[in-house]
Amino acid sequence: MNYFKKILRFAKPYRRYAVLNIISNIFYALFGTLSMLSLFPMLKVLFGNTEPLNTEPIWEGFGKITTYGEQYLNYFVTQKRTEGNDDVLIFMVGLIVTTFLLKNLFGYLAMFFITFLRNGVLKDIRNELYEKTVNLPISFYSEKRKGDTMSRISTDVLEIQHSFLSILELIVREPLMILFTIISMFLISAKLTIFVFIFIPVSGFLISLIGKSLKKQSDNVQREQGYFLSIVEETLSGLKVIKGFNAEKIFAKRFEESTNRFFKFSNSLLNRQNLAGPTSEFLGIATIAVLLWYGGQMVLRDNALDPGLFLVYMGLAYNILTPAKAISKASYSVKKGNAAAERVLEILQTESPLKDKPNAKTKTDFTSEININNISFKYEDDLVLKNFSLNVPKGKSVALVGQSGSGKSTIANLVTRFYDVNQGEISIDSEDIRKLKKSSLRGLMGLVTQDSILFNDTVKNNILIGNENASDEDVVEALKIANAWEFVKDLPNGIDTNIGDAGGKLSGGQKQRLSIARAVLKNPPIMILDEATSALDTESERLVQVALENMMKNRTSIVIAHRLSTIQTADQIVVMSKGEIAEQGTHTELLAKNGVYKKLVEMQSFE
Repeated sequence: MNYFKKILRFAKPYRRYAVLNIISNIFYALFGTLSMLSLFPMLKVLFGNTEPLNTEPIWEGFGKITTYGEQYLNYFVTQKRTEGNDDVLIFMVGLIVTTFLLKNLFGYLAMFFITFLRNGVLKDIRNELYEKTVNLPISFYSEKRKGDTMSRISTDVLEIQHSFLSILELIVREPLMILFTIISMFLISAKLTIFVFIFIPVSGFLISLIGKSLKKQSDNVQREQGYFLSIVEETLSGLKVIKGFNAEKIFAKRFEESTNRFFKFSNSLLNRQNLAGPTSEFLGIATIAVLLWYGGQMVLRDNALDPGLFLVYMGLAYNILTPAKAISKASYSVKKGNAAAERVLEILQTESPLKDKPNAKTKTDFTSEININNISFKYEDDLVLKNFSLNVPKGKSVALVGQSGSGKSTIANLVTRFYDVNQGEISIDSEDIRKLKKSSLRGLMGLVTQDSILFNDTVKNNILIGNENASDEDVVEALKIANAWEFVKDLPNGIDTNIGDAGGKLSGGQKQRLSIARAVLKNPPIMILDEATSALDTESERLVQVALENMMKNRTSIVIAHRLSTIQTADQIVVMSKGEIAEQGTHTELLAKNGVYKKLVEMQSFE
């Protein structure tokens, strides 16, 4: 229940539907009870047990409401017959039909209003969960499976929705039905009702024993579902590798092992859940059996209860069974939903270590320099950067080179604040980037990565991510600067051509040029190029290199390069080794030093 208290905040915008649902449920429970009580007059008329009564009875308070009701019925039937009206039976039938009609009408209205609440809560949780998923730092997902996150957004939220409905019924509808029914039963026979209530705690205890392990079982099911969704996601992403290495059987086995575990967990969960209905119904029938024995004695031996009232009483007692079963099922559903809510709230309540400070500034321009001052950083245990310092003046291009693992790409991750430094500081125009709003910091930067990250959409919409308000002419101009217009204009629908999942319809060089066009359209003062040409063939590299040179004109650039031929014109080249600076200078200066840089150039000249 603790998790549902936290989930309840999502219901606030839809509280009017909750109020209307509660009102409808009150009338549903009231007419549900009256529909059973209305059978009593019918039985009295059928059995001919109505005693003639010509004087209207006097109300003497709730303590004698049963006697008053019975006398008023006798008076009503007597009056009808005195008037020569023999349609008393039709009236009684009409009364029963009306009460059942009103019961079902308000039952429908209750479900009608709760639909808006359920679906509204579902929508808002999913929206907030997606927003949180996007806002959490990249480091959060380095240990998480994508499929598990997908499972939480889809399946777990849906489970909360179903449980949310159940808990509202648990709180309002079914308890009210039981309450009104019990009141009516007390009015008919307090002695018989007290006798019945001796058995209810026993029934409740037996039902609770079944539900104790449901949350744990449900948690296992949801976690396993997240795991096999991850396998599916990884399979689709790496299909070329799987087929290329004939690894289909390896992944099929891994998926089959997961679905087998899911099969066992699901069977265990559903079998426990399915036990709830039969158990509660059997215990209810056992209570009815005791009632028949004890109440039958009151009617036949002691004459303490009218036979018609006893039949109505039995109907009321059975009337409790349906809401009681619903409550037991709802309680199991809540236990399942509790596990889902826990998984959803784990993400929603995760505090981002990179969130903006309360007094974070908005920076809209870049005027002087980027300064990386004596920073150290580690992803886990070992330092990736050690006491690293670098100054990048406005309008200059600085290239970072070195072997894999030397810390080049880490610099890009820290400058864009995908991660925060452990020691030291990074500043832009003497402003520590941790004191700036992340959105304004990244607004000053354009990023082109080694992996061309494109989306299953048109060329135009992929480019517009750089500037959603740009015109078609601006998009075409960006494509020309990126050396991409030459192939885009020949596509079936030009810039409105869908490029497929992850740009799968394009070559590597074409995808990279679209990534550059996206950065060009953004037109930021600072460009960060993270090995933008390392995955390309020589011809594509030449085209992309021209595009990069076009883009870098009059811009401040940090270029992370594997291929040294692409950065020879940089204003400064920094050679990195094991997280530290080994050498720095221009291409000519570094060659003259006859050090690490020259060895790297010579090695690549033979590739």
